[in-house]
Amino acid sequence: MPRQRSSAVLLAAAFALLIVYASLYPFTGWHWPAGQSLWTAMALPWPPWRDRFDLVANLLGYLPLGALLFGAVVRSGGGAAVAIALACLGPAALSFGLEVAQTFVPSRVPSRIDLALNASGAALGALLAALLVAAGFLQRWQRLRERWFVRRSDGALALLMLWPLGLLFPSPLPLGLGQVWDELRALGEAALEGSAWTEPAAQWFAHGVPAFEPLSPLAEALTIMLGLLAPCFVAFAATRAVRHRMLLAVGAALLALATSTLSASLNFGPEHALAWLTPATLPALGGALLVALLCSRAPQRLAAALGLMTLTGLVALVAHAPADPYFAASLQGWEQGRFIRFFGLAQWVGWLWPYLAMLWLLARVASSDDEPAAA
Repeated sequence: MPRQRSSAVLLAAAFALLIVYASLYPFTGWHWPAGQSLWTAMALPWPPWRDRFDLVANLLGYLPLGALLFGAVVRSGGGAAVAIALACLGPAALSFGLEVAQTFVPSRVPSRIDLALNASGAALGALLAALLVAAGFLQRWQRLRERWFVRRSDGALALLMLWPLGLLFPSPLPLGLGQVWDELRALGEAALEGSAWTEPAAQWFAHGVPAFEPLSPLAEALTIMLGLLAPCFVAFAATRAVRHRMLLAVGAALLALATSTLSASLNFGPEHALAWLTPATLPALGGALLVALLCSRAPQRLAAALGLMTLTGLVALVAHAPADPYFAASLQGWEQGRFIRFFGLAQWVGWLWPYLAMLWLLARVASSDDEPAAA
């Protein structure tokens, strides 16, 4: 199979980084355990208990990584045997390194069983991907991609696939991704704590804290509109036909509804699954969809420029959005409960997605490769 620029490469790298974060969270209290040597740490102990949820999570957590690595190798021109080997050995080596590192994190418990389950999950993912390739799924996907998307669309496809994952993380407003500055401020203060820069840094960080006043209904509606328009413009910047752009815009709106409902259900319980629907939400989503359909004929580089402006407005509004007590409580539940592994994945995607999308759109604007929108 000819070499292709595949979104699976970017997705596999992103998923591996998120696994590292989820496995070593909360990154505090690192120390060398008393009486522990490197060799005994590398031997990995048997766990003192077995929890069914942890067993399933460790098995399924590495399954997408194995599938993505297999697809990345095959789509890059590698053979099936090489793809199987890398998709099995790579995640197993990553899991072993992380399990050994967990020895030095007080709140984490390394385990041979976790290593075995992680490696088995990756192997299962690689096997499922191999079966899909053998059934012709990859060839059909390639034909569809050639009809719908431009040649250099791997970054856009990766962003579009990650966007719903970011929506699962609780946000201060519906579709309000990108509120990362509070976390960066806390990390900066922690890094400088105890140094000569502690007091100046605290004053500088305090000076940069925005006034978290409730957003007006108009600002709330605008934030929701921009949150839906952002993935639409990313898709438009990589899509050829107008009819395909319209389908993707409608699909993004439906996906936003479904994912936000699922997020509310996970955080507040199924009985509150629609609690995220404020009076401004549905009109804002409808307005965003109408704007997206009207812009569906824009050239790809113009769509990328519109996406940059959309994301700039989105992160500016979200940065000033206050977090209500229910939002703070949901975050605490995610951080302390069984969602801890998934929390790390969705949290960082929700924080960083707008900025990664900005980088891709900026490169798309600077590119000389532009195709007129076809009917």
